[in-house]
Formats: sequence, structure tokens, C-alpha cells
Amino acid sequence: MNEIIYASKHNLTTDVARHKHNSWELIYYTNGEGVMIFDDFSLPYREGDIIAVPPNTPHKNHSETGFTNIFLNLNDSTLNYRTPVKIQDDPRRSILNLFNAVYYHYNENKENDMLLIAYGYLLVSYMRAYQNAPVRSDIVEEIRSNILQNFSDCSYELDKFLRSLPFSYDYLRKLFKKEMGITPHQFLSDKRLDTAAEYLSSIYHDPGNIADVARQCGFNEPLYFSRMFKKKFGTAPTFYRNERQQTVQRLDPDDVKIQESPI
Repeated sequence: MNEIIYASKHNLTTDVARHKHNSWELIYYTNGEGVMIFDDFSLPYREGDIIAVPPNTPHKNHSETGFTNIFLNLNDSTLNYRTPVKIQDDPRRSILNLFNAVYYHYNENKENDMLLIAYGYLLVSYMRAYQNAPVRSDIVEEIRSNILQNFSDCSYELDKFLRSLPFSYDYLRKLFKKEMGITPHQFLSDKRLDTAAEYLSSIYHDPGNIADVARQCGFNEPLYFSRMFKKKFGTAPTFYRNERQQTVQRLDPDDVKIQESPI
């Protein structure tokens, strides 16, 4: 249990494509700030934050100015979080020292498996002791849930829903961004486009033509969908589908790539 099976670093990076792991991933941000984006919420981070991502949880990373981090994968972990959580290191950087030790021993002293398991248990103990799970307000949770329930509906009007709530429009927008890391409209757009990318990447069923994919993901106009898709993923939907279905790529032995091409 709590066996560390992978340890690596990101040098200065702005984006990590959407992917998932079969094991737990623990990420320590050593510099910069940005946002980890999941299917139904986001976690802003800065230097000294640690994010724990449960197995098989799709996620991606974006930073306007760039970040550096150390990331570890744990097999058969005793962590019991159901959703990703964020904690902060203490002023002495106790957890950073652990991450650095794990990185060194994994890459320079792999034969000492027992030491890596001991480090795994210690890291899990720190995560439990320092846990600071994000708490969303009821109104933000209501907005998030409404978007997730209706994003595939072409007639869905997010502005109309926001203005029906007993708070000012600007207040809701700012509160949502504060708690989720992005605005409600960005959240809606990302959900639609990420879902479209999943459909186009599937090797198990034919999602239909591009117009069908657009409608299934809440876009009335295929041309607008194609323009937004290319802006987000850097390529047209047709080329994206062909590339993704022809090539299966992996980030590391435990990683499953499910979205954009590698950085």
C-alpha cells in the first residue's frame, strides 16, 4: 500500500494536456500559479500548494505565467478522498522536503523499494493531517450543477438562469470565479468543448459527423463550434478526430492521455 511508482518534475510549463492516471497523483507546486481543471470544477493553485488527484480522474493544467512542480504517483493508496483536494505546506516546507526526497530516491536509488513505501505512508499521513478540502458555497454549487445538467442542450441560456437567481449578475460571476477558478461561461464552454473532444477521441463508437458532435455538446452552429474547438485545441475537429483515433499516446507507464496533444 502507498507504494510510490513514479516521480518526476515539470520545468517551467504553462499547459499540461487533459489526462488521467490509474493511480493516485500528488502534485507539489514549487513555483508559479494557475488552475487545475477537472470535469466539474477547478482548483486554483500557487507555490506551496499540493493537489491530490484520485485514480481515473481526468484533469488538465493551465497557467498564464508558467509553473514548476514535482509530481508523484502512488499505487494502492490508503487516501480516501472521493474528489481532488488541495492542501498547503507549512512555513518550514515539510512536505516539499518529502517530495524532494522521494524524487531523489526514485530516480537515483530505485533499488530501495522499502524506503519509497515508507515515504508513501509518510506523505499520506501528511495529506490527512493537513487536509483543507475546498468548500463551495450553496449558490456556486447550484450554478455548477445547473450547467452540468444542461450544457448539452442547444437552447440552454446560462445568462437567463443567472439572472433568475436572487443575487446580482456581477456578484455571481465573481463568486463563481473565486471558488471555481473560471467564470460560469468559461466553465460552460470548457465542458462543452471537452465533451466534444471526448466524443471525437473515442475509438469505441462513431460520434457521427462534426455537425452531430456540435449538437450533442450544445452548439447550434457547427461553424461556430469548429472555430471555438480550433481555438481551444489548436486544430479543426475533423483533424483532431483523425489524429486521436489513429494514435494512442501515454505520458508515462501509468498515464492515460484523453485530450489535447502533448505539450
